[in-house]
Amino acid sequence: MINLETPYPHKTAFLQLGFRPFFASAMMIGVLGMLAWMVLYFTGWTLPAMQYPTIQWHAHEMVFGYGTALAAGFLLTAIRNWTGLQTVQNKPLLILFLLWVTARILPFVLPNSMLWLLAIIDLSFNLFLAIATTLPIYKARQWNNSAFPGKMILLLIANALFYLGLLGIWPMALHIGLYAGFYVIVALIFTLGRRVIPFFIQNGVDYEFTAKNWKWLDISNLFVFLFFAIADIADDYYSIPYLTALLATILLVLNGIRLYGWYTHGIWQKTLLWSLYIGYAWLVFGFLLKALMAFLPISPFLAIHAFAYGGVGLITIGMMARVSLGHTGRNVSEPPKILVWVYSLLAIGAVVRVIFPLFNTSLYQWWIGIAQGLWVVAFAILLFTYLPMFIKPRIDKRPG
Repeated sequence: MINLETPYPHKTAFLQLGFRPFFASAMMIGVLGMLAWMVLYFTGWTLPAMQYPTIQWHAHEMVFGYGTALAAGFLLTAIRNWTGLQTVQNKPLLILFLLWVTARILPFVLPNSMLWLLAIIDLSFNLFLAIATTLPIYKARQWNNSAFPGKMILLLIANALFYLGLLGIWPMALHIGLYAGFYVIVALIFTLGRRVIPFFIQNGVDYEFTAKNWKWLDISNLFVFLFFAIADIADDYYSIPYLTALLATILLVLNGIRLYGWYTHGIWQKTLLWSLYIGYAWLVFGFLLKALMAFLPISPFLAIHAFAYGGVGLITIGMMARVSLGHTGRNVSEPPKILVWVYSLLAIGAVVRVIFPLFNTSLYQWWIGIAQGLWVVAFAILLFTYLPMFIKPRIDKRPG
């Protein structure tokens, strides 16, 4: 069992706990990855491996770059708390971190003939992460938390499918793997959100409040989302838009009820609460767009970005901001004031990226460029604010 009372003797703590390198990585790819995408999108430049389309690279990096960094940071930290067992740190954590970094750099230097090396390194990261999250859960016999390492195994499988498609071994697997990975990340956000958002709200408002949760809703949402993800992926091959729309409508209702049960007016006074709540509302809006797509000429990319930019984006920066404060010994009730700007910029960017194109498609490239810029600025502020916290030891001198 870990001992949280022993003082940490070193001046740096970057490799002491998973949230430090991987939240920093998520924030960094939020800046550099989006800047690279802006350059590629507006100049028409390509990657050295012409076989790797830039739009697929962008989607892959948001899912298997940003998404897995976030998952690694959160789970390697949370599993340590849940089980009382130390998760990977120091040299093993450094190896895991370097695998992730190398996989992000290689697409900019490798030719077509060397893409297999990218696949090996990126999948090695996924495999290592799956093992690192599974072993503590197994040793502690915490089967109630087994869904989390299970999702890391699903991400490994989805990424393997993507590379099978990218390498031309099974072309259609590129699309299947990419969207499967995306929906695993969304499912992870739903699972984490269900656990932490009502808890954060109850403990964050300045009065007594109990967030409402219903077991029937939790179970229903889990299974309906699974069927929705399968139907949405299959829709491109079997044309079943009405089934996808039906499942999206059910999820719209279920998660709308969940939002209602979590609502209290006090969230608007707390930066770390309204950002999470609005982010979850974007996920609900994504289901609305998915439902309407069967009847109206709505681009599927708008629904995807409602999920990704508005939902995953806002929720993940909210979680990273709060978790990082707590695990560096700081007061979660007194977050940096500049976070208001971070969340506001990202919330505005989501509106520009998703809502504006619904009413004016003639300026579509402008909407994309503005949304990209707002994302970059928001993540740059977040990285600048939090990077010193990730490097320095906890202010209370405890390990972690």
